[in-house]
Amino acid sequence: MFQIIGIVVVFIMVFGGFALAGGNFETIIAAAPIELMIIGGSAVGAFLIGNSAATVMQTLGDFGKIVSGPKWNKKDYGDLLALLYVLTKTMKAKGVVAIEAHIEKPKESKIFQQYPKIMKDHFAVDFICDTIRMMTMNLDDPHQVEDAMEKQLEKHHHEAAKPAHALQSMADGFPALGIVAAVLGIIKTMGAISEPPEYLGKLIGSALVGTFLGVFIAYGFVGPMATRLNAIYEEDHNFYMIIKAVLVAHLHGNAAQISVEIGRGAVPTKAQPSFAKLEEALQALPADLV
Repeated sequence: MFQIIGIVVVFIMVFGGFALAGGNFETIIAAAPIELMIIGGSAVGAFLIGNSAATVMQTLGDFGKIVSGPKWNKKDYGDLLALLYVLTKTMKAKGVVAIEAHIEKPKESKIFQQYPKIMKDHFAVDFICDTIRMMTMNLDDPHQVEDAMEKQLEKHHHEAAKPAHALQSMADGFPALGIVAAVLGIIKTMGAISEPPEYLGKLIGSALVGTFLGVFIAYGFVGPMATRLNAIYEEDHNFYMIIKAVLVAHLHGNAAQISVEIGRGAVPTKAQPSFAKLEEALQALPADLV
């Protein structure tokens, strides 16, 4: 919602200020279609040259996140902590044999089935199951496990954030492409140097529209979109960091309740459930799970 408001504000402030200053929109309106074709078309072409097909498709798919925001909300963090509580408590109380059935076939697990949204995130489920599987293989050194988890998280975050970097590169290129359009306009103007000043003035004004549009699109829209996407990726990444915090705490020998409390402390403030709320949610878990 704020992103739509922001777009409206940008348009009103820029073009409203231009109108109040006595600017004439005729030149901009007349030149904009061709200038946008040159600048926008070349920007899209450069975007396709500089990125793989997978990154291009991922970027197109992630545009909706700019408005919808991060994937995980306060309830989801509570669900994750409850899921990890059940898993770590099961390992503590019944040993690794009892947990194997859940991590080998999570889609059939009664524990994972309680949290359908988390189940839909393949990385979250695989990350949990793969880490616990390492624990069942007698890799019980917390520092080794933490290092392995950190590398996996870093790789996932790097791959997930590619669209933001691609958009930022496009934003960085827009001003230069605006200059390209302006130079072409100046070349056209020089070809008509014998024309009257009034005619040359219109040609120069049209050429400068290219510079304006390149800077306007870069810093008014594409750059902020890249920043917004990167912030969303960072917030979503925090969700997976909680998994690491809880499982490493478990490996240090803490009780399930303590491990989950350590994870709760790492939840971003705006999504962090209170101690009492989490305690209430854990006590409300089905008896056959815990």
